[in-house]
Amino acid sequence: MTVLALIPARGGSKGVPRKNVRNLCGKPLIAWTIEAAQQARSVSRIVVSTEDSEIAAIARLYGAEVPFIRPIGLAKDETPGIDVVFHALENLGYFDDVLLLQPTSPLRTSQDIDEIFDLRRRTHAPSAVSVSAALHPPQWIYWIDDTGHLRSLLDEPAPARRQVADKVYVLNGALYCARLDWLLTQRGFISDEAVAYVMPTERSIDIDTPLDWLLAECLMTGRNHG
Repeated sequence: MTVLALIPARGGSKGVPRKNVRNLCGKPLIAWTIEAAQQARSVSRIVVSTEDSEIAAIARLYGAEVPFIRPIGLAKDETPGIDVVFHALENLGYFDDVLLLQPTSPLRTSQDIDEIFDLRRRTHAPSAVSVSAALHPPQWIYWIDDTGHLRSLLDEPAPARRQVADKVYVLNGALYCARLDWLLTQRGFISDEAVAYVMPTERSIDIDTPLDWLLAECLMTGRNHG
């Protein structure tokens, strides 16, 4: 089995500017994902897709390949992630599996990478995606109408206590794994055929805001000193 670990990293992040090259606990953010992929036994090749020369240089420094530079048109805020994946595949050729690793999930481990790949193969599912438990039941989520009144998102009664609510999960953005032939047909990692790889909340931080960054620093510092 050949497995491509693809790390998409653009230079124009808005919530935390230049976050992919910013230092997190002694290393650029992107380095944590590259090193986790290097330590995973299931990964055959590690490729970073970027339009940014500084990100490309740092990725190469930490041992990833950057065999092409992504077009600027595929590095915009509104660019669909799957378009970035397909662009990479056009430049790289065939693999059995594609593993998408977003660099904004620095607490994901090499064990997580191997386990989601093993889960996909063991269950014979075409796709596996990482999730974490939602902090609150969906019945507790509301939107606010034009008059300022609360409106329930779901048309069903809310549980009185979180402990008695059905357990629900959210995508955590850390791992997307799919069989390549299926991915080319499906044009996405998520469908009813996908199986869930459940990760604990403390490894599910997806850095999008300065608060996310501070939380990741705290968790990573605690893990490194634990």
